[in-house]
Order: sequence, then C-alpha cells, then structure tokens
Amino acid sequence: MITEQEKKNMNQFYKAILSLETEEECNAFFEDVATIKELIDMAARLEVARLLSEGKVFNEISQETGASSATISRVNKCLSYGPGGYSSVLEKIKE
Repeated sequence: MITEQEKKNMNQFYKAILSLETEEECNAFFEDVATIKELIDMAARLEVARLLSEGKVFNEISQETGASSATISRVNKCLSYGPGGYSSVLEKIKE
C-alpha cells in the first residue's frame, strides 16, 4: 500500500513531468532521475505496447525488441485491464 508521503512524492513527480516543455528538458530530467537502464526499459515497454496495439503477437515482439515474455505479458495486461495510460499516450504520439 502506498503511504501518504509516497503519494505526495508521486504527485510532485507527475507535476514535474508535466512542467517539461521540450524533448531536451525531458532528456535532462530523466537522465537525472533514472538510470540509463531504467530509461531503456521504460522506452522498451512503450514500444512493446505500440506493437501489441498494432496486433503483433508475442514471438514477433520478442524477436523485434528482445523483450521477455514476462514483460510483454505485463504490458499486454496493462493494455487490456489497466487505466488506459499506454493507449492514451500511444494515441497522442501517433505519427
């Protein structure tokens, strides 16, 4: 369970993200708050979500991204039953 302090910290973090205006600001902030590995992992999960939303199957995604079946499964669960974060972002960043 999330404590009140943790909730307050998370809300502050979200506000910080929302204050970023450019990719350069985003890059600088995330390089400060996360390791390169964490950033790579988060970016990979978003790519997995994109591929799943396009109808790709698990082995295609695994071969294309190197993501484990556990990661693909977790992202798929979020897409199917989560609050819609991936879907919302994917819609906004469509090219």
